[in-house]
Amino acid sequence: MTYSHHISSHSNNGRLLKGTHLVNMTLMMHSWVVPSHTFAHKLLSLYPLLTHNSLAQRRPQIYHFFRHWISKFPVVFEADPLLEEVMADLWALVRAEGKDPDCQIIDTPYLISHAPSPSVKKRKVSLLFDHMEPDEMAEHLSYLEFKNFCSISFLDYRSYVVHGSVRHNPALERSVMLCNGISQWVQLMILGRPTAQQRAEVFTKFIHVAQKLHALQNFNTLMAVIGGLCHSSISRLKDTAGLLSSDVTKALSEMTELLSSYSNYSNYRRIYSECTSFKVPILGVHLKDLISLNEALPDYLEDNKINLGKLQHIYSNISDLLAIHKCKPPFEANKDLLHLLTLSLDLYYTEDEIYALSYAKEPKNPKIQPVAPVKPPVVAEWGSGVAPRLDPDTISKHVKQMVDSIMKNYDLNLDGYISLEDFEKIAANFPFSFCTHESDREGEISREEITSYFMRGMSICAKLGFNLRNLHNFHEMTYKRPTFCHACGGFLWGVFKQGYHCKDCGVNCHKHCKDQVDMECMKRFQVSGSSCPSTPAPTLRVKGNSWSEFTRNLSVMNLT
Repeated sequence: MTYSHHISSHSNNGRLLKGTHLVNMTLMMHSWVVPSHTFAHKLLSLYPLLTHNSLAQRRPQIYHFFRHWISKFPVVFEADPLLEEVMADLWALVRAEGKDPDCQIIDTPYLISHAPSPSVKKRKVSLLFDHMEPDEMAEHLSYLEFKNFCSISFLDYRSYVVHGSVRHNPALERSVMLCNGISQWVQLMILGRPTAQQRAEVFTKFIHVAQKLHALQNFNTLMAVIGGLCHSSISRLKDTAGLLSSDVTKALSEMTELLSSYSNYSNYRRIYSECTSFKVPILGVHLKDLISLNEALPDYLEDNKINLGKLQHIYSNISDLLAIHKCKPPFEANKDLLHLLTLSLDLYYTEDEIYALSYAKEPKNPKIQPVAPVKPPVVAEWGSGVAPRLDPDTISKHVKQMVDSIMKNYDLNLDGYISLEDFEKIAANFPFSFCTHESDREGEISREEITSYFMRGMSICAKLGFNLRNLHNFHEMTYKRPTFCHACGGFLWGVFKQGYHCKDCGVNCHKHCKDQVDMECMKRFQVSGSSCPSTPAPTLRVKGNSWSEFTRNLSVMNLT
């Protein structure tokens, strides 16, 4: 199909006359052969070659072809800056011939694309893990999964197939991080419980979550949850496994069989092929299919002809994935629960730290034969090597959203405080959590102290590569001389307690600017006893464990 044939596929009023499938395939797949700006430049070169008699007919067809390209594949114009130059050349040709109403169809709003997103339901909720029903948890995890999935464009798929890696591919990196984060979160929520009975209850709850994910046809998150339940740090817990009901172990076995990589994921492929409407595929399986097609089929045939059959196969697979973006999820989400889950899934620990916690909960006993482990499904192996760390700005954003949700649902008096009891229950949602009792109100804790708690959380700091001592040590301060805010540059007004001062690095800021100050504290000196007393360390209290046991666990994990 030649360039002129592509143009003539549109009528003067913009309607596609023929070859819709082939036109769309060419617009999506041409970049596998030539860069998009080269393709566009070739189309544009036809403009001055048109005869005078055909000019009136061909010109609108060129406009409409570009409009169709822009409307169907806007991400191309975001990814290729050289396309802007070609578009500018087209505008110049149009202007040279005078005003034309058809010019408006190639204006620049094409640069903004909107992925479909589920509706968000607003209501007062409990932010406690124990209060969240499995169905509700599965739906909110599916919301996050679907949102990530809808952000993946055909250019992201092409990048992965060509380079064989998700590096420098933010959309796919986010998908890998979410999948790995869910798998670790499952493990940590189980290991965070002090008794075998409590661990078995959390395990059972996640089985019910997995069953709901299966019913929702969200196979990617299902893979992550089952991968976490089958991880060796969990499967080695003999005391916990002994308390699981036969129904739970049967459900785990069935879902593990469904997700097994045996015979190229034949069980999953069979079930997935029968799914209609909303669904989320196991992304790694379909990415491998794309790579297999790309490697197995040659780019060119005899006489140096482009292998259109190969492009057709790849186009069909990618189009099937993109078509899912248009599905409407059969559920609604609550943004406060989304903030809770988002921050919970930001947690990151190394395999060694997770195993250390597992052995701290149930030490190895050589006299007891180990429970036969369930072979876990392969979780996101296609994303190996992805750095699991989020940037500090993202963590700060997630912490702020989480604290806003806490205050909205628990600050009944609207005075900026919640009860310490409620806070400790919320903190239990986060594995390895610690609770602070330092407050200017007995039995209550302020928004600022809650924010500081999350920002200083060991897990978050570990994920960012920070040491706990590298975070600011802010105290409310009365200034006796003119002082300006480090974050916004504004004057610290007032007679007393005008702002906050970091005792370690000397930074000053407004109360409302604390979250905008750089997270890492560049200390000017080592904090020592009398010269510059620092804030007392938060008192740690862990329910169900003795203090000595808790500190021993932290020591094993190299967190103290």
